Amino acid sequence: MIYLSPAAIHEVRRLQGKHHQVKAALRLEVQPSSCAEMAYKMAFTLESQPEDQTYEADGVKVIVDPHSLPFLEGLRLEYSEDLMGGGFRFHNPNAEQTCGCGNAFALKK
Repeated sequence: MIYLSPAAIHEVRRLQGKHHQVKAALRLEVQPSSCAEMAYKMAFTLESQPEDQTYEADGVKVIVDPHSLPFLEGLRLEYSEDLMGGGFRFHNPNAEQTCGCGNAFALKK
């Protein structure tokens, strides 16, 4: 299961409107990273594949491909703002370490 906080849902909806992607789903993926084992990737998409896993959080559709799913299972996506700006925060129970950038992680062994 993938969880989105109310603030993350609000920000995804805001970005969908800003980028004229109101009907698009949020695709979450992982990919190899140079600063840690894996990095998160987020994008809007209108397409899904039959093997994709789809979640819904208060009307926001989230799509995860089968390769990424084991690395993202139980992920909680949050959004917060501070004096330096705002950003998504990934709370991943599968991560042993996270990079200082907050977008990359190493897996539990």
